Amino acid sequence: MPNKLAQETSPYLQQHADNPVDWNPWNEEALARAKNENKPILLSIGYSACHWCHVMAHESFEDPSVADVMNRLFVNIKVDREERPDLDQIYQVAHQMLARRPGGWPLTMFLLPDGTPFYGGTYFPKTPRHNLPGFPELCERIAAIFRERQADITTQSRDLIAAFGSMEPERPASAPAFDSQPIVAAVQSLKGSLDAEWGGFGGAPKFPHCAELELCLRRYALGGNEHADTEAARAAIFTLTRMAQGGIFDHVGGGFARYSVDAQWTIPHFEKMLYDNGPLLGLYANAWVLTGESLFRDACEQTAAWLLRDMRSPEGGFYSSLDADSEHEEGKFYVWTPDEVRGLLAPEEFAVVAKRFGLDGPPNFEGAHWHLRMMEPLDAVAAGAGLTEEQAQALIDAARAKLFAAREQRIHPGRDEKILTSWNALAIQGLAHAGLALGRADWVDAAEGGLGFLRARLWKDGRLLATYKDGRAHLNAYLDDYAFLLAAVLELLQARFSTDLLGFAQALADTLLAQFEDADNGGFFFTGHDHEKLVHRGKPGHDNATPSGNGAAALALQRLALLTGNTRYTAAAERTLALFHGQFQARPSGFATLLMALEEQLTPTRTVILRGPPAAAADWRARLANRYRPATVTLAIAEGMAGLPEVLDKPARGDGGVNAWVCEGVTCLAPVSSLPELEGMLDGA
Repeated sequence: MPNKLAQETSPYLQQHADNPVDWNPWNEEALARAKNENKPILLSIGYSACHWCHVMAHESFEDPSVADVMNRLFVNIKVDREERPDLDQIYQVAHQMLARRPGGWPLTMFLLPDGTPFYGGTYFPKTPRHNLPGFPELCERIAAIFRERQADITTQSRDLIAAFGSMEPERPASAPAFDSQPIVAAVQSLKGSLDAEWGGFGGAPKFPHCAELELCLRRYALGGNEHADTEAARAAIFTLTRMAQGGIFDHVGGGFARYSVDAQWTIPHFEKMLYDNGPLLGLYANAWVLTGESLFRDACEQTAAWLLRDMRSPEGGFYSSLDADSEHEEGKFYVWTPDEVRGLLAPEEFAVVAKRFGLDGPPNFEGAHWHLRMMEPLDAVAAGAGLTEEQAQALIDAARAKLFAAREQRIHPGRDEKILTSWNALAIQGLAHAGLALGRADWVDAAEGGLGFLRARLWKDGRLLATYKDGRAHLNAYLDDYAFLLAAVLELLQARFSTDLLGFAQALADTLLAQFEDADNGGFFFTGHDHEKLVHRGKPGHDNATPSGNGAAALALQRLALLTGNTRYTAAAERTLALFHGQFQARPSGFATLLMALEEQLTPTRTVILRGPPAAAADWRARLANRYRPATVTLAIAEGMAGLPEVLDKPARGDGGVNAWVCEGVTCLAPVSSLPELEGMLDGA
């Protein structure tokens, strides 16, 4: 008989609906039951693409004998960390404080009836191994501690809640003096931790770290001819190169996996997440504009193709993730044997593919399979086969199409088809940015379609909802939902300006300030003012796998202020930077998004306003996108458009040409009517 998860929208929760465990979703009913029965809570947090979540489920949660122990001793609550990042943040930090080591998924936490954690871990096996206790025995031990050591647990819980409070940034006694020192220090730290052979920062496992890579590219572009940080640019470009060559990139179907288990980017943890691929799409577009390297354009095109083919819903939103496993085996969908590939390709195709992707070497996955990664450069492959590079690439492209067609016949990994506002915003921003940079109107169309879906389904009565599936949108949205979506709308405004879109950006910003800002002390809470009361309410400043919500909010609000003239947005961004100033001044690493906001606080974003006939203004906009100008917002606004804020309502020429207004902060220069002259002004600055 299904448990209480059967009515939930989360595919992860539904995966556990037929467990013999009496699972509850996180809700008032389950929490009240724990208090009424004076039972501890066993909280299990995971997500549908998580390999070790599946392992623990098969070993323990599907076993009636283990379920009997859990049901007897605890109120059992299952949480999808993607739907409830507020809970995941709290209990991951609690695990780190209690266990003195990082957490992960599945996260297994034992809570007092009021939700305060007192013990935790991640994956536990059913029987003791890997120096871990067996899960049923652990449950018995934890329940006994709860019964017999109430005073100790109460003291520990009080200390833990105090520790949560001490981690939050403190309002400065006086307004700080902003300078670039923490930006310089953060970039120096990144350059110092660069893996000089394989790219990336630090050792295995390796994650993309999109915000840090973007910060490095910006430091190069914003330094001008005399102060450009070429080492920072090289670190980012080298890392992006190694990633695109490596196995973290899917060379058959496109898109990037969540991370690489090794330092060489060869073998990924095979799950693919929407939240990585949106920012990576934007990064690779920037790398293409900066360098002209075909590797970067190819990564963009294949990643966008994967997003639109495999991750877009019929309604226009984007699904959350693809599982690491298929047929209960991690990576089975993605790996090959040389004989299998040889049987699918013509001899001349196999000859170049084997050299290019390492099929002529030893297996690289579990001693028996080959996961494709670029092993030899194209010129060497072509020379070895007596071909031109164009001929060799044509054979590779033909082979990839055959491999893709064959792979499509395999059993696919599971797809989590819930649609998350924040992750969709990252995908929309990446598609809009890359579509403009690479001249792909279809990508911009997809970005507009995604935003249209969010506005139709998840924007209700001036508030966002966090998640949607099967026709049902629910859960109060979080800081990231508002901040990321505001940034995405600003990106779309640069691709295709409309007053309706600008009005929506203002509505998002106004709700962000009303519902999330700490107006007295600065910064933004992760949850809204009317959110349920949890054991802690934090203001996240560090970047994680996704950008910091506070950093994204500050950066977007600063830009929106320049487009609207609304100084409330500027003031909120400045209060946020002031709140976190002490933290990123002392330890700048990990604050890349906030530091990008600091950059634009020190040197306000430049806006370029193009007024003229729609086609002519759009043509200028497209040609300006051929250069990487990260702190410039360019808007092509058709002449005669009504309802503009005063700061954007610049006069057009009226003779069929374009007027371009370049504004530094709130100061605008005289208009120019020549595109080469405009480009010279922008590049000279």
